[in-house]
Order: sequence, then structure tokens, then C-alpha cells
Amino acid sequence: MPAQHPSVVFIGGGPRTAGILERLAANRPGLGEGPLQIHIVEPHEPGSGRIWRYDQNPGLMLNSTAADVTMFTDSSVVCEGPASDGPGLAAWAAGILDGSITDVPALPPHLQEQLRSLTGATFPTRQLQSKYLEWFFRRAVRALGDDVRITVHRDTAIGIEPVSVETQEISDDGGYSVRLAGGGTLHADVVIIALGHTDAEPDARSAAWSAFAARHGAFHAAPSYTTDIDYSPVAPGQDVIVSGMGLAFVDLLVLLTEGRGGRFEETSDGGLRYLPSGAEPRLWAGSRRGVPFHSKISVTLRGEPAAAPRFFTADAVGALLAEHAELDFRSHLWPLIAKDAGYGYYREVFTGSPERVALGWDEFAGRFAALDWYSSARRELVAAAVPDPELHLDLERLDKPFGGQLFAGHGDVQSAVAGYIEHDLELRTGPDHPETLALFMALLKVYMELGRIVPAERLNARSQEEVHGWWHGFFSFVDSGPPPRRLREMLAVHRAGLLQFLGPGLAVAADDTTGEFVATSAQSPVSVRARAFIEARLPGPAVARSANPLLRSLHGTGLGAEQHLLTSDGAHSTGRLLITSGHRIVGRGGGSRSRLFGIGPGTSGWGAGAFARPNTNAAPFRENDALARRILETVSGASQPHTAAAVGKA
Repeated sequence: MPAQHPSVVFIGGGPRTAGILERLAANRPGLGEGPLQIHIVEPHEPGSGRIWRYDQNPGLMLNSTAADVTMFTDSSVVCEGPASDGPGLAAWAAGILDGSITDVPALPPHLQEQLRSLTGATFPTRQLQSKYLEWFFRRAVRALGDDVRITVHRDTAIGIEPVSVETQEISDDGGYSVRLAGGGTLHADVVIIALGHTDAEPDARSAAWSAFAARHGAFHAAPSYTTDIDYSPVAPGQDVIVSGMGLAFVDLLVLLTEGRGGRFEETSDGGLRYLPSGAEPRLWAGSRRGVPFHSKISVTLRGEPAAAPRFFTADAVGALLAEHAELDFRSHLWPLIAKDAGYGYYREVFTGSPERVALGWDEFAGRFAALDWYSSARRELVAAAVPDPELHLDLERLDKPFGGQLFAGHGDVQSAVAGYIEHDLELRTGPDHPETLALFMALLKVYMELGRIVPAERLNARSQEEVHGWWHGFFSFVDSGPPPRRLREMLAVHRAGLLQFLGPGLAVAADDTTGEFVATSAQSPVSVRARAFIEARLPGPAVARSANPLLRSLHGTGLGAEQHLLTSDGAHSTGRLLITSGHRIVGRGGGSRSRLFGIGPGTSGWGAGAFARPNTNAAPFRENDALARRILETVSGASQPHTAAAVGKA
């Protein structure tokens, strides 16, 4: 291909980049049909990338069922580009088995066995997901056509510099030079940074704990992607304090139990027993809430199907925007979100289990719609219409399961947490509580709508923090938990004596006199000492402290900047790469560049995931389409395309 054709460089080749490539192919007719060169810089296999790569423990699973995973921008997605229907993970697996999908390299025997047993309700392994993502990437590349040349560089980008032209300081009319760790340099007319989750240098507190562990010969694991940490220094039988009980903790439990040779067996009463190998440590786990994320749900709705949000709508948000210069999440948005969650929940109770209520749904819904969620009248209506108080939805109690509760001792904590997990499994996998699925669906719909109908720049600083912090955490706790099997395994490991619960309000300190970490709970008198401490969570975004050389370079040169929020106690950084609503990267001086884009969880955007449920008008697919069109328009509008030669390894 002649060197004068425009070039686009993607830094990061995981599923987000694959999704944008698919959108580029779909949108090229009419927007940018000329020859194009695309470079993808990704040290791991393109399509799956680092997080979803094949090379990880084969026992690690998705927390989504096969039926709930697709990479295709289906006809439900509201976007300018055309739909591109295709098989989700479950249909892809079925297509391989029936021979209708043939462009998949031979899978290893254990994945072939997974294909044969896979159903839409199966929680697939990440290894199987990696093969689906890599297949989708290859398909997207083929769809771009013969006049698009794709070059994958199994390398790491370490720096970006604008190519100088005679324009103002923030102009990028000359394109960019992208430096690679292997010594090569790429020229780009457009650069898209799609790095996904990246590691960060430890913050001051974690760094102090690591220094403490080094001084005393102890073990400390700072926040990181769980499967990338070397846990070999943790000895069999050693006590280990674990902070965090989310999905990273679930992965950790797999790696330190089955990953060390233990196994689970079904008991005659339908329970689960853990058979230790003897190589496991003993874990002491706690967190802010003191309980793990809620189980994914296997029940089905009995009543009316889930519908679009009724109260948290574009019209309602538009009215708020017309009335207020800035929106506040807690006072303006959360009451609408909570009301929608309650409406979806009670609709299932009333229409799916009418024997449990004292009013008809139409009467209740009409009266409910006229009342504020936090009004006494709404609470009185629910009390009169739903006799069983256990069916009353209390979102604050859901967020803080042990709020205000004090435990007398260690045994009380164990009973309370284990009982909470058992009750959660009963609610979410038993046949009698479909309202849990209705709540799940209602929260999912408003979560996906938030980024579409609420302009981030119109939220006050406190609310932007709250959206990325509390709201995302609450949604993940309720809607983005592990497969039920993982919680059953957690209870089995607990019964085997290898997992103890520390309770809510966890605090960890370091005792220099003994060289031990000390864990305490704000709601229990128990304290635990151990010479190993694991922070089981992903690191928060931190451009300035990023372990990724490109992000550090962007910050150091001023091409990129961290997002800062001005609150009552002054300005402070969120650690996120600052982008505009159109995903253009904002530099240190406040100006954005027309050819330098950023997308994904480390940016100041809403941070939707890379793949989604089919037929849900998924936010990541809307974003991918809009960005792909913007890229094509930018490339087509370049008056003098520059050389796209790649120097170095490809």
C-alpha cells in the first residue's frame, strides 16, 4: 500500500479496540472508503488483550453467563452506524459444534469439552472467552476490506510526540510519532488509546505496607490484576489478611485453593465440600461491607417483563438540566434511580406473585408514580400493599448489610457473614424470589442509561466522584457479582477452616514491633495478626502513577492530563485520563487535540465495559460507533495524509 495513505494507531488491542474496528468496517461506506493503514500495538494476543488472555488459570470464570455476552452492535443499539448482528458467546460455541462457524483454530481438548457442555446459562471460563474475543477481532479485521492494511505490533507503546507543523501549540495537524519499547516508531494521523485496565504504582499507603513487609520479611500484595501476582511466597497454613471481598477476592480464592491442588465435591444433600491439598494458606477476609458481592441470579421472572426506565429518563433529566446549572447525584438523580429500581422490583412482586400483596398492580403503580421514593407516603403505601416486611425494598440496608450492628465476638461474625451468603444464594438461585432479578434488571437499565442521558460536565464535582465511586461500587455489589457456584465454594472453604471472616469496617495497620499486619473491624472486638496481607482489588486509575509507560509519558509531556475536580476542600485528582465528551484527550493546558483519542475505564468518560448483553442498547457499543465515525471523519478530513511506515518489529 502506498505510504501516503492515512494511518490510524490503536494503543491497546483488547476487546474495546476490536469493537471499534468492527464499527470502522460498518461505517466506512459513505464516510471513509479510501485506503487506510491501521496499526495495533498490543503485547498480548489481539482481541483478548491482557485481561482476557488465554494464558491464565483455566479455572477462572466470567461473572456473566454465555447468553449474556456479545461483541456485536446488534439492532437494539441506538447509533448512527448500521447494525451488525452476529453470534454472542453461546451462539458462537453452538456454531462451532454444528459446523456453521469454521474460522476458529483448533481448540485444546479441555475447551472442546467446555463447548460440548455449554448452555446459555453456563458461566464460561475466561480461556473460552479469550477464543471468542480473538475470533471476533479476526472477523472485524476481515470486514475492513482489502484496501485497509492491518499491522499488529506485539510490543508496548512508550511515548507519543506530535509531528511539528507551523500551527498553534495544541494543534496536531502533523499527526503523531508513536515510540515502541522494541525500538520502532509509527507515524499516525490519528491515535486511539484504548488500554483497558492498567496497573499503577502503589499509592502512599500501599507503598508503606510494601516497605514494611520488605523490612520484616513479610508478604504484601498491592492492588493489581489478581492473576498477575506471584503468591508463591505465601506458605501452606500461613495466616493471610485479605482486604476486599469483590471479584478480585473470588479470583484469589480460586488461585489459593483449587490452584494449589484442592478440590470440591458434591455431597449427598446437594451441598459442597472442600477437600484441601494441604498447600493452602488460611485467609482472613474483610471489607467495608464485610460480605462478598451478591451472587448472579438464576431465577426467572414470573410477572411482566422488564421495561425501560420510567422515572430516570431523558425527559426527566432534561427538566433537571433546564432548572439547575449543575446537577447533584444524591439530590437530583439518585431519587429517580431509586424510584425506578423500586418500580421494577415491586412490579415483579405484584404481577408475578399476586398472592403476596393486598392491592392490584394498576392501583399500586398509579399511586406509587405520584410519590417521591423517600417520602413517608411511599413507605406507607408499600407497608399497606405488601404485608411481608421482608419484601420491602430498602436500598440503604442493601448497601450496608450490617449497618449499625455490633458483634460480640469472632463466632458471631462467622455466623452472620456465612448466614448472609446462604440467604443471598437462597434469594438469587431459589425459585421463590424472582423480584431479585427484577431489581437486577432495573439497576442495570439505569446504569446503562446514566452515561447516555446525563452530561458528565453538568454534574458537580462531588457527584462526579460519587458516580465513579459509590454508585459504580453499589451497582457492582448488587449486579456484578460472581457465579453462584463461587459463593457455594466460598462457604465450603469456610467450613473447611481455611477462610475466616473479619466483618465490616475493616482496618489494617502495621506493627513494627512484631513485624505483623493487624486487622480490626469497626463493628467487632476481634483483631487478627498475620505476616501476609493482600489487597484484593484492582488499582484505581492514576495517570501520574501509572505502571504503563505511555500514560506516564502523556502526563509528563503534558499531552494528557489527569482529571481534577474542585470540591469544597480544594482541587484534587481522580487519577483518570481527562477526555472530552467526544473522547478527545485533553492536555495540561486545557486544550483538546482533534486526532488523539482515549476510551475505556481509565478515562474520565463513563467507563462502560468492552462487551455486553445482547439486545440491550449497550453503552459500549454506542460509544464505539460514535468514536469510529469520528475517526473516519477525522481521517477523511486530513488535507495532507502522512507516511504510515512502521519502523521496527511488527
